[in-house]
Amino acid sequence: QVQLVESGGGLVQAGGSLRLSCVASGLTFSDYPMAWFRQAPGKEREFAATITRTSSYTDYGDSVKGRFAISRVNYKNTLYLQMNDLKPEDTAVYYCAAHSRRHGLTSRRLGDYATWGQGTQVTDQ
Repeated sequence: QVQLVESGGGLVQAGGSLRLSCVASGLTFSDYPMAWFRQAPGKEREFAATITRTSSYTDYGDSVKGRFAISRVNYKNTLYLQMNDLKPEDTAVYYCAAHSRRHGLTSRRLGDYATWGQGTQVTDQ
C-alpha cells in the first residue's frame, strides 16, 4: 500500500519558519518526482513546489519563491519543505504528492500527481 505521511505543521508567528516532512512507503521513492501543494480555507488546492527524482531541478509557485525550499533524501524516503519568512497568507493545509508516472517530469499540475498525503496544517498567526 502506497502511503505518504506529512508532519511538521503547527502554529507560527509571522516571519517565523517551519520545516515540513513527508515520509513515503510502498513505492520506490527515488523513482518519482515529488511536490508540495497547499489549500487555504475556501480556496482551491494550489501548487507550492516540486523536485525531480535526483534533486537536480526544483520549481516554485510565485507566492512562495524565495522563501520556501523543497528537498528530498531518497535513502530516507523523505521529502521536505523548509518554509521561511512565513506570512498570514501561507496559512493552509500542506500536502505532499507523488507524481503519477515513474521517471516522469516535474509538474505544477494537480492532475499529474496520483498519490497524496493526508495533509498537515500550517497556521501563521
